[in-house]
Amino acid sequence: MPSHGHCDDRLDQRLMMITAFVFVSAEPDRVADLATELADVEGVSEVYSVTGDEDLIVVLRVREHDELTDVVTRHIAAHDGIRHTRTSIAFRAYSRHDIEAVFNIGS
Repeated sequence: MPSHGHCDDRLDQRLMMITAFVFVSAEPDRVADLATELADVEGVSEVYSVTGDEDLIVVLRVREHDELTDVVTRHIAAHDGIRHTRTSIAFRAYSRHDIEAVFNIGS
């Protein structure tokens, strides 16, 4: 299928990635520093401080499950101040922005 522009290329790359959400419970005095440290980990696309049972939500985008395992166990969970993590892998993304981008090809 021919590429219809830069937006399509980014969408195709994101569709080929594994997206996971790592819910992090942390020591209270480490939350802000951990957020900054985790944002610098390769494979991490975003880190959010949140309310609720967890302190941070880390959004990962990687190409392979082995890479996901490595990032979560060696590069996230190993940080000082993390009490525990819980990881959920996304099956499918539903985003009005991405859907609109596909249908606005050439606009």
